[in-house]
Amino acid sequence: MAKLLDEAVLLDGALTADRYAACAAGGEVVAYTCPSPDKDTVNEDTVAVVPYGPDAVALLVADGAGGLPAGKRASLAAISALVASLHSSIAESMLLRTAILDGIESANRAVQDLGNGSATTLTVVTVEGVTARAYQIGDSEAMIVGQRGLLKLQTPVHSPTGFAVEAGLLDQRDALHHEERHLVSNFLGTADMRIDVGTELMLKPRDTILLASDGLMDNVHVEEIIDRIRIGPISRAVDSVVELARQRMEGAVAEQPSKPDDLSLILYRKPYRPKRVHDPEHR
Repeated sequence: MAKLLDEAVLLDGALTADRYAACAAGGEVVAYTCPSPDKDTVNEDTVAVVPYGPDAVALLVADGAGGLPAGKRASLAAISALVASLHSSIAESMLLRTAILDGIESANRAVQDLGNGSATTLTVVTVEGVTARAYQIGDSEAMIVGQRGLLKLQTPVHSPTGFAVEAGLLDQRDALHHEERHLVSNFLGTADMRIDVGTELMLKPRDTILLASDGLMDNVHVEEIIDRIRIGPISRAVDSVVELARQRMEGAVAEQPSKPDDLSLILYRKPYRPKRVHDPEHR
């Protein structure tokens, strides 16, 4: 049985897969990260689940920029700085939205202070009561999916192909095979970093929140992800999407995307609780 999350949990899965399941802010959360199957270097992703009082939680996924120095140091520094900032903010009773924005600025400075030219993506989703909000920097993504498969939120990808998809110039499936898919135009750790702040979204019972690095999003189509996460236990959903992504990375599925990479994801869902009918004769 998953335990109640009282403190922040940070997973780096540096050399092997790392997984955590818990209860947070009235819902269930499963976090997972693993290194790319085709390399011996460390996993450059870092994920965290951070409670913000009894009714709120922040879900974080960072992917250190491949090809830049010390990608792991960048993602770990960013997440660690953001977690520390949230801890300070809750002690000051700061509003969660303000705390996240301050924490992202702190994380940006922490990566810049490494002084090695490294950078990282960062995707954050906060859950506060029955509302959710996303914060996006780079090409890791967040989605909110209804029980019947309705895609209620998908964060914009900060890349040339992402902007083309958003503008309707490129099909989302075709984007996975595009030669410029790997290019990213917005990073944490740069002077011109920008935060794409989403609007507040009301969660329905059994809505599922997903955050994922491009190790998942570059290998599995959105409709395949939706089909696997919308129903059933979220622990089983994690197993299903990870297995499909790894099959694709190994080239086991013909004419499908195959881009070996570190893979990280977080799934979160609030359970359905039927309303109680008040019966004045029942004691």
